[in-house]
Amino acid sequence: MSEAVRSESVEDIEIQLLLEALYRRYHYDFRHYARASIKRRLRQALEQLGFKNFSAMQQALLHGDTLVTRLLDYLTVQVSEMFRDPGYFRAVREKVLPHLRTYPSLKLWIAGCSQGEELYSFAIMLHEEGLLDRTLIYATDINPAALEAAQAGVYALDRLAAFTRNHQLAGGKSSLSDYYTTAYGRAVFDKALRAQVVFSDHSLVTDAVFAECQFVSCRNVMIYFDRQLQDRAVGLFRDSLSRRGFLGLGSKETLRFSAHADAFSEFVREEKIYQRRDG
Repeated sequence: MSEAVRSESVEDIEIQLLLEALYRRYHYDFRHYARASIKRRLRQALEQLGFKNFSAMQQALLHGDTLVTRLLDYLTVQVSEMFRDPGYFRAVREKVLPHLRTYPSLKLWIAGCSQGEELYSFAIMLHEEGLLDRTLIYATDINPAALEAAQAGVYALDRLAAFTRNHQLAGGKSSLSDYYTTAYGRAVFDKALRAQVVFSDHSLVTDAVFAECQFVSCRNVMIYFDRQLQDRAVGLFRDSLSRRGFLGLGSKETLRFSAHADAFSEFVREEKIYQRRDG
C-alpha cells in the first residue's frame, strides 16, 4: 500500500472519529453531511487553528469547551446576502403571497437562517405587502454565533449596494434604506422587522417538528447533506407544513429524488418553490 493511500485512509478515519466525538460530546451531528464538503472545511480548520492532525483536534474537542464554537464556524456555511437570487423572492411575492394573504395569521419557518440575511429579506417583503404584523417567523440555525448575529441585524456598509440591487430586482416597493440606520461603518436594521421573529437553535439532523407553518424556506442548506439526511429534512418540512403550504429550496436543490417527493407538487418550477399536496 502506498504512503498516499495509507495517509488518506488514516485521515478518513480521523475525520469520522472527530465527527462522532462532536456529536457525542456536544450533540452537533455532521456525520451525514456530504463528506467531500466536510473534509474540505475541516482541512481549512486544521490549518487555520494550528492543529497537527485531526486526532489532536479531537483531543482538544473532547477535553475543552472552547474549540466547539470555533469549529462550528467552519462546519456551518455563513455566506449569504439579502434577497439572494432575486427571482425567488419575486416569485414568492407575486405567486405565493396572494395565497398566504387569505390566512388570518401566518407562520413562516426559515430553516438555516445563518446571520439573518434571508430573515430580513422576508420581513421587509412581508412589511411591503402589509403582512408582517400577522406573521410569526421562526428563524433557526444550529450555530449560536450565527443566531446572535441574526438577532443583532448589523451588516457591513460595503454589503449594502448588493443588498439594495437585489431588493429592487426582487420587486421591492420601497427603498431598502428605509429599514436601516448607519453608524461606524455598519448598517443596523430596524428592530421592528424582528418584533415577530422567534430565534431558536434547531437542527435538521436531530430535532423534530416544532410548529405548523404555511411556508418553509430552506435554501442552500441541503446541498451539504447526504441523501439520507436530505430525506430526513424534507420529511420535517412536510410534517411542519399545513395543508397546501409552500416549501422554498435553493437553486441547486430539488425534491426530484426525495423519498417524500410525492407529498409535493411543483408550484414555481424555475425558482424551486413547491406546494404540499392535500392529504
